Amino acid sequence: MKLAKYIDHTILNADATEADVDKVIAEAIKYDFASVCINPYWVKHTAAALKNSDVKTCTVIGFPLGATSTESKVFEAKQAIKDGADELDMVINIGELKAGHDDAVLADIKALADAVHAEDKLLKVIIETALLTHDEKVRACQLSEKAGADFVKTSTGFSTAGAKVEDVKLMRETVGDRLGVKASGGVHSKAEAEAMIDAGATRIGASASVKIVTED
Repeated sequence: MKLAKYIDHTILNADATEADVDKVIAEAIKYDFASVCINPYWVKHTAAALKNSDVKTCTVIGFPLGATSTESKVFEAKQAIKDGADELDMVINIGELKAGHDDAVLADIKALADAVHAEDKLLKVIIETALLTHDEKVRACQLSEKAGADFVKTSTGFSTAGAKVEDVKLMRETVGDRLGVKASGGVHSKAEAEAMIDAGATRIGASASVKIVTED
């Protein structure tokens, strides 16, 4: 698979304007990225602009902290799908994971997985690796798989660090070939993207996507 099809071309900054989003959409169509990943407000606009391409519309749920209620996340996901989202990247309840409240984390992810899969869409679960211990990363991946997620994802890009090769390796070891693994946050070059893929990533989240695919 060509490198561009690994990439979710991403614009999630709070001050992104319509012109900024349109630039990312145009780049995604030109380079044939896997998706454009935007905040929920921009889903309808993005989906309409991508309708004649094979680039997917991706959005984020409970972003970037994950500490909204499950009911809010489900509502947000359903609205995003109604607006045209193909893929949804949710943030887990990180505090509940760290507290050892695995049942709550499982229920949160499962509610999203059920809502998303009812519409034949894809769910990625952001575990925010920078805030987790080794064992918490493993548990987060196991709970995501048990809940029925399609992918586990390293990071929001809004925490203390982004994707690291060792985390991608650990996530791939934990979920085997049963789930996708998305490396997101801090991937700025072709070499970094290829290192993540070599470690087991099947998707890359990046805002430096054009630079990644045009580098020699």
